[in-house]
Amino acid sequence: MTAFAAVLEPDQADAYAPAQEQFDSIKSRLRSPQAKNWTVNDLEEFLNLEGREILRLFCQGYIDEQGAGAVAEPVVDSNGRQHTHQRLHSRSIATLFGSVTVNRQGYGGGRLESLHPLDAKLNPPPESYSYSLRLRSAEATAKESYDEVVSSIEKQTGVAIPKRQVEELARRAAQDFDSFYRQQRSQSAREVKKTGNILVLTTDGKGVPMLKKDLREATRKAAQEQKPKLEHRRSPGEKSHSKRMGTVAAVYTIDPFVRTPEQIVREFGSARDALPRRPRPEDKRVWASIKHSPEVIIEQMFEEAMRRDPKKSKQWVALVDGNQTQLGLLQCAAEDYGVKLVTILDLIHVLEYLWKAAWSFHKVGSRAAEDWVSERLTRILCGDSSGVAAGMTRSATLRGLSAKEREAVDACARYLLKYREFLRYDQYLAAGYPIATGVIEGACRYLVKDRMEITGARWGLAGAEAVLQLRSLRASGDFDEYWEFHLRQEYRRNHQSRYEKGRVPVPNSEPQSKTKTPYFKLVK
Repeated sequence: MTAFAAVLEPDQADAYAPAQEQFDSIKSRLRSPQAKNWTVNDLEEFLNLEGREILRLFCQGYIDEQGAGAVAEPVVDSNGRQHTHQRLHSRSIATLFGSVTVNRQGYGGGRLESLHPLDAKLNPPPESYSYSLRLRSAEATAKESYDEVVSSIEKQTGVAIPKRQVEELARRAAQDFDSFYRQQRSQSAREVKKTGNILVLTTDGKGVPMLKKDLREATRKAAQEQKPKLEHRRSPGEKSHSKRMGTVAAVYTIDPFVRTPEQIVREFGSARDALPRRPRPEDKRVWASIKHSPEVIIEQMFEEAMRRDPKKSKQWVALVDGNQTQLGLLQCAAEDYGVKLVTILDLIHVLEYLWKAAWSFHKVGSRAAEDWVSERLTRILCGDSSGVAAGMTRSATLRGLSAKEREAVDACARYLLKYREFLRYDQYLAAGYPIATGVIEGACRYLVKDRMEITGARWGLAGAEAVLQLRSLRASGDFDEYWEFHLRQEYRRNHQSRYEKGRVPVPNSEPQSKTKTPYFKLVK
């Protein structure tokens, strides 16, 4: 059934009268006998609910005062077609304070999608949830589970957003992540000079539990072919094959911090000497991706580094954990960008191999094992990794250790010899370079593990990528700047791009009519 509803022109009534009535109602309730015995909690709960309604009514009043958004000039779309047919359309928007209605003039034609100049002025999103709700949903999604986001948004605003819509809002909120970082301008020479002389690039991998359909092909095939020995749990050595490997990256600058090998060894010992205050990473950007390959992420790392140091005046340092694919990609990228890259193997990984080897010679937890590790760590930090490798294998042979007993010793020796090119710690310490991957290890934990591995989580590819991007923006301190960029992109996508040459007709600022007769809106 079709009906016509009367709509008052903006000059016929005070659009904010309902808000004033709500205010008067709240004041009367506060002065009523029933409110005399309220606690502070009762007062807060009442004002939270009824005060939110005042704000909703003010929001509605402002929208009503804009009129229908009629324009005097022709409305021409991006294909050069003029929209001559006019009809009043309505849409609702869920705001922070509740739902409001927008009545706006639509311009269409035969088989033409209507254009609404007032929409371009107000810039609402295509979906029914306002950008302010999208913002709060995105911020919450970056920190907690979807179920918790639904609950917290409803408690804060009174607006119920279904879980599936929260997931969709996260994807929409993150859609400009890559273009945001691509558009950032190179730093000026003055800005480059202000930051530390060392430019650090570091990357690592971290698995994310995925839905089976979004696993990489090899992982999905391995999961299908696996035949578990036990029905309800995995046996030792069996893998779940439920994770897709993501890539985590970080780029930052830092001042040199010169230390001696002895100082480093004492840092790891039980009696730590007080070292000078170490410099903090500057302008740190961290990000993670489950969608892009390591090749793409390393390319992004070098693009980010070039943005910070376009004249290559700093010393570029790459901190790695020994992954061969990663090393090869870093070397190729350095050659492509014409950068002299100093590649350093993370000292913590070396230390782990040393401790395992120590337990082949000494009892676990013994002071002798600690002394053995400290001595060899000192020699490695002095640049003698090859000598340490040769010495420990010779010692294992002289002691007559079996193949099983010396397994950790041989693994450590192979590791030291294989990566000796990246173990020149004497040079790194003298130059003040960082020698540990604490920044990227922390990023793997914060960006991925703390959010993506919550109990029972299984992610789809698009949803996981969006959440990682939102967390990356927060961790890098770029979220606020990104959101302003995102809103500008949304305006271009949803409004400006639909008009000829991107020129949106400006709605009349004055009421269209001075008549006291209401106009009619088609209601279906």
